[in-house]
Formats: sequence, structure tokens, C-alpha cells
Amino acid sequence: MNNTAPTFAKQDNLKFFRTLNSRVNNYFKENNIQKTGNWKLHLKAVILFAIFLTPYFLILTLDMPFWGQLLLNILMGIGMAGIGMNVMHDGNHGSYSSKSWINKIMGGSIYILAGNVHNWQVQHNVLHHTYTNIHGHDEDLDAGRIIRFTQNAEWHRFHKFQHYYSFFLYGLLTFNWSLTTDFKQMKNYLKRKLSYGTPQSPAKLWTVLVITKIIYAVIWMVLPMALGVSWWKVVIGFFVMHYTAGLILSIVFQLAHVVEETSNPVPNENGEIENTWAIHQLYTTANFAPKNKIVNWFTGGLNHQIEHHIFPNISHVHYGKIAEIVKETAQECNLPYYEFKTMRSAIVAHYKHLKDLGMKPELA
Repeated sequence: MNNTAPTFAKQDNLKFFRTLNSRVNNYFKENNIQKTGNWKLHLKAVILFAIFLTPYFLILTLDMPFWGQLLLNILMGIGMAGIGMNVMHDGNHGSYSSKSWINKIMGGSIYILAGNVHNWQVQHNVLHHTYTNIHGHDEDLDAGRIIRFTQNAEWHRFHKFQHYYSFFLYGLLTFNWSLTTDFKQMKNYLKRKLSYGTPQSPAKLWTVLVITKIIYAVIWMVLPMALGVSWWKVVIGFFVMHYTAGLILSIVFQLAHVVEETSNPVPNENGEIENTWAIHQLYTTANFAPKNKIVNWFTGGLNHQIEHHIFPNISHVHYGKIAEIVKETAQECNLPYYEFKTMRSAIVAHYKHLKDLGMKPELA
């Protein structure tokens, strides 16, 4: 990754964000509602934790055929993804609740999802939200050599097949979290002196990482074996759970940023991005299935990615309402507002973009 951070243009002649921010603030003020989560989010959290944890306890306590356990592992993966997108995500953005201690608890749910709060906040809140879709800075575009997510990434011959194999690899996202990713990220972020909020000592960060990984292994691997579940069933079930969650999370992430409509701006010779930060988000982000109630509910509003990127500290339960304001303001300022009407159309667009990026550059 590039260690020299780009800067954004400071002047917005269209005054886009000033106008938009005023309108959104007026919406919350006029309706006398808080920008954080409400009872709908709290109820959703209960439902998602039930979907995630109930199958786990059933596997521990009931004697059932292996296919039954696998179905429960898949259900756990669905719940795991749902908690990540709805509860953990809002918590670590400080938007789940107006109380910081509740946000900390909900954000800390990432530990039972195999992740690490510090690493996630640096990668997501700092790198992804600041340098969205900028190659070498937004780590969400970094899949090593195996997948080429931008035209700025190095091309290899096997990339011409990436539109076939990428979706299979997407399922490994959280499985890699549980094994190696967090350790690599911790080492890298400490070396680069990256942090979110108040910096913490390396010793404390490493201690939390190691202890939480041990506890995670005990909960999901050691305890089931100790209670009589065959080791190979535990290993396969663990992988199936993670593969399900990883596939869901990866697809949702990619549909918002890796499609032909969105751009990958390159800093100029002075290290500056052409647009201001807020306008940059419009050019690099897309919404999908905005009217689909099931997608809205389950993805935690991540299908309203434009609203989330411009207002990351507003809970996703409000995105459906403020989306109308954002879209109208963007159109008034002659700025883009990329939107796929259905999730299917967004998946097709992502697939086609992967295929295009897999072509040899001089032939594209």
C-alpha cells in the first residue's frame, strides 16, 4: 500500500456538501429524531443475534445428522453477516446509539465474528471512508495479486478468468480474518502509525488481539469438541459458517464500489484528488436495490452506500429517508448519483466489470 496519503481539493464551488449537510440536519431537527439507531435497530439486533447464536447452542446440545448441522452452520453464517453489517458496523461508526458505551459494546461484537476492533476501524473508518476507491490507499481494493479490482492494479494473465473465480474466493473473507488477516494488519498499521481515535500502546493492542483470538478459538472450536462434536464436523462447520458470511459480505461490499459506473481517481503530481471529499464519494460509490425492503433490512443500509459514505455517523435506519435529500441535492448540482434499481442488476454490473478489468490493458 502507498504510505503517502493523497489530499482532496479544498474548494467546492457548487457548495454541495454545505447545502446537503444543512438539509439533512434540518430533516432530523424538523422531525425531532436522533441521528443514531432507534427501536427498529435494537429489535433487529436481537433477531440477528438469535439467528447467529441459536444454531450454535442447538449444535452443542442436540444429537443431529451432519447435514442438519451444516444447515445450522449456514444459518449461523447468515446471522454472522447480518450482525456485521447492522450491529457491529453501526457500533464502530458511533451511530448505533447516542451512548458511547453502547456503541463500544456493539462495535465489540466483531470479536465473536473473528475480527478486531482496532484493525477494522483503521481499515474501514480511516482508509476506506477517507480514500474511497483510490488504488494503493483503500485496502478494500487490495486482494493481493489474485483479483484485479482497478485498472491501476498490475495485470496478470490469470486475471482474464477472474470473473469466473472471484465469487468463489469472496467466501474466504472472514475465514482469513480468523486466521491471518488481523495479525498482518496489526503489524502493518502499527508500523505506519495508523490509528482511529485515541492512539493505544502496541503492547495493549497486541495483547487484546491475541487474547480475543484465543477466546474465539475456544468458543467456536475447542468447546464443541469438548462437548462431543467430532473434530472434523467442527472444522467443516466452522468453514461453512465463515464461507457463507464471507460470500455475503464480500458481494455487498463490491457492488457499491467495483462497478463500471464508479471511478478510481488518481492523485495528480501534487498528490491531490480533483474533487472535494464529499463529491469524491459520489463518483466512487453506488447504491443498489434502494426500494427492496428485504435488502434494506438485512444489509444494514449498505445498499444505500452513497448516504453511508457521506454521513457515516448517521445510523443506517435513516438512510432511506435522507437518500431522497442526497439524490435531489446531487442532481441540483449536476453531480452523479449512481444507483442500480435491483440487486441482480448490480451483481451483473460487477461481474461485467470484473471481466473488463481481467482483459489485458492494451486490449481493453
